[in-house]
Amino acid sequence: MEDEHAIVAELIGVRKEYRTGDTTITALDTTSVQFRRSQLTLIIGPSGSGKTTLLSLLGCVIYSSTGDVRINGASVRGLSQNALASIRLRNIGFVFQNFNLLAPLSALENVMQPLLLMGESKRHARDRASHALEKVGMTSRMTNLPRALSGGQQQRVAIARALVTEPSILLCDEPTASLDAASVGIVMNELKELSRAGKAVAVVTHDPRLKPFADRIIYVHNGVVSDVPEEDDL
Repeated sequence: MEDEHAIVAELIGVRKEYRTGDTTITALDTTSVQFRRSQLTLIIGPSGSGKTTLLSLLGCVIYSSTGDVRINGASVRGLSQNALASIRLRNIGFVFQNFNLLAPLSALENVMQPLLLMGESKRHARDRASHALEKVGMTSRMTNLPRALSGGQQQRVAIARALVTEPSILLCDEPTASLDAASVGIVMNELKELSRAGKAVAVVTHDPRLKPFADRIIYVHNGVVSDVPEEDDL
């Protein structure tokens, strides 16, 4: 039987540095952190603190300077860009602040795209995309173009697109920043339900309104990750 709280993704002694001329900038200091099934984790910190760097490392978008990133127990160290792209496509779902929906495509067609990239038939992709939209309560809007949807509805379509490949972990970068208060609650309840259904969900935010939805909160300040908030996080 699969462990309900199995580790899906982890950073082990990971550090990320950038060099600019003779200057070395530490975007993320040495960090070890785990993300588990059935857990919604908030990653909180001010702008420039290292939150997005942490999310990018988890999402296999950038390489670490030192340490190791593991997805479902497998190290990604030294993998080619193509291999990382395959891991992202099959194991990781991304949800962004600005939705990143394709304007000429309907909600259904947007959600189908990851499956088509994986080589699935249009018929199978359409069936799976319809089911994903049903999960987020968007069945009645499947034929709508993004411009005909509210911000909250677009974000729910983006969540459906992220989960249609059945990823192990869902990474959300400020997913509620462009939404009104009512839409924030709807979107966060959707993400909470996905975590209860067994997904690992990580949400980068600086919005304290999201704290009640969290199973766990980690804080990032000046590239340092901690379970303990600083005074301005309270």
